Amino acid sequence: MREKFREIFGKTDDIFREYPMVLLMAFLAAVSFMATARGNFNLNHNDFVFVKFGLVSCLGISLMFGLKILSQRIGKGILFEILGVIFLILFYYLLPETEKYFTEPYAFLLIPTFILSHLLVSFIAFFGEKKELNFWQYNKNLFINIFLTSVFTGVLIGGVELAILAVDKLFDFNFNSHYYLQTFYFLAIFGSCFIFLLFNEKGLQDLEKDGNYPLILKFFTQYILIPLLLIYVVILYFDGAKILINWELPRGWVSYLVLAYSIVGILGLLLVHPLKQEAAKSWVKIFSKIFYYTMIPLIVLLFIAIFTRILQYGYTEPRYFVLLLALWLTAVVLYFVFTRRNTIKFIPMSLFAFGLFALIFPYLNTFSVAKRSQKTELQKILVENKLLENGKINFAKKVSDTIADEISDKFKFLAERKAGDFLFKYLKANDQKIFAKNIEKADFYKIENDIRNRFSNIENTNRKTGEIRLELVSLAKFESIENFDYMINVPYSEENKFILNGDKFQINNQQYKEKLLTIKISDKEWNLTPFILQTLKKYEGQKGNIEVTEITAEKDLGNYRLKIVFANLVNEKMDNVKMLNNGIYYSPPILLVKKK
Repeated sequence: MREKFREIFGKTDDIFREYPMVLLMAFLAAVSFMATARGNFNLNHNDFVFVKFGLVSCLGISLMFGLKILSQRIGKGILFEILGVIFLILFYYLLPETEKYFTEPYAFLLIPTFILSHLLVSFIAFFGEKKELNFWQYNKNLFINIFLTSVFTGVLIGGVELAILAVDKLFDFNFNSHYYLQTFYFLAIFGSCFIFLLFNEKGLQDLEKDGNYPLILKFFTQYILIPLLLIYVVILYFDGAKILINWELPRGWVSYLVLAYSIVGILGLLLVHPLKQEAAKSWVKIFSKIFYYTMIPLIVLLFIAIFTRILQYGYTEPRYFVLLLALWLTAVVLYFVFTRRNTIKFIPMSLFAFGLFALIFPYLNTFSVAKRSQKTELQKILVENKLLENGKINFAKKVSDTIADEISDKFKFLAERKAGDFLFKYLKANDQKIFAKNIEKADFYKIENDIRNRFSNIENTNRKTGEIRLELVSLAKFESIENFDYMINVPYSEENKFILNGDKFQINNQQYKEKLLTIKISDKEWNLTPFILQTLKKYEGQKGNIEVTEITAEKDLGNYRLKIVFANLVNEKMDNVKMLNNGIYYSPPILLVKKK
């Protein structure tokens, strides 16, 4: 037993010496997210700083691991770590200062960057290396270690969380709920990183060494993955034949199905790479030979599907990335079909190059192309529908609801991407003031609703489905409690029970039931559903955000004076779609209580 402990502590010491920056990034990320897990989890300015720092630190985990692997190959570890830290600092300042500006475009910066950092790990130590089997062994071992890390981390988190729950319930400690979330963050980020490094032992030297092909992986790829892919490609070919017979354009989701088949198929080829030389595995050899040829007609179908959407609606970041993946798949197919001495390293390296191009190449990166395209589309819509008078939008002109929706959607899209100056020129002076106010508040949904509601002569095209959303927003951000004894937060709960001054209180706040909100004191009940419905009914037929002075109601119930304070009320409906309780919901209100 003593030897076992000595061995474990010895490995731990090795990991801290070998991967200090990786562990530091994991620790900083875990602590950053733990700092946000408190109270009611509503982020304030300081919390968003922690979120930003946590996201950048998470990016630093994979980046620092990749740079460490590279330094194990060529040395210069300290230099690479300094460069990595500089990159992370610069990336941190690319993100917005406050949460309200953390809009959709940043997702298209963060997600691809995280993917690129992991792709970098897969090949960074193999530039110029001709030993392809070592490259395959390295990535196979990484793949297995990631899987094992997920299993071990899941068991660890579940066990520790259950232990905390047991101590809490058995000994009546009444732990705050944020302790569970903080524990999850620490174990999921720092714990998983530490476990992963334990599996990697000495790093590159152990990861690229020859090893037996895992039997489970062999069984999975041969008897499950490849047969499923063969069935899947047959289905896609039948769909392509149906499109040709009916002579119709492919539906939008076809592109995602083709991408799924292509990417999973390439992953399958990588997994069976050493097996394709074994004569006994005939279908593995057949699949390896025919896969890239089966992709050629599917790539044609993919280009038709994506250009159908682009030509109709213009570029957005998702469409740009789908097109980019289509171009990458084309490059991969051409490379493996026409190059005799090919290498599987081309797959991650080329994908990394395409992804880097999409993020940083001047003028042609995803953000520039999407913004430029939507500006052009907006101009085209306004000109084709003759909505411009002296260069300004005439909101009194008759317009269909689809066009009004499209214009307001493009205003929101461009406002989120800091194209306010471009949009200003289409608005008259009065509209500019309102638009500027919403831009300053970063209320992009209000921008969309305001532009939509500006059109006073909208023709209903009787669309089968359409969303109607009304939100009443209280301007009263503070509520005086001077005349009340208690202030109680009202959470989402079926039976929130407590004792106050010897009286039994029960608050049922379940918005999907017939009674939206009820407050019961002993045997007396206050049903707030009629108040909520009547308040919303006053604005029936309107949509978007409407600011009201306050949303409050008062009532004497038993020995108490009660006042309920709402921050908002939302009524969301979808034509021909039955929604729970007519789609009415709201943020948790506050209850003020005074004993008479």
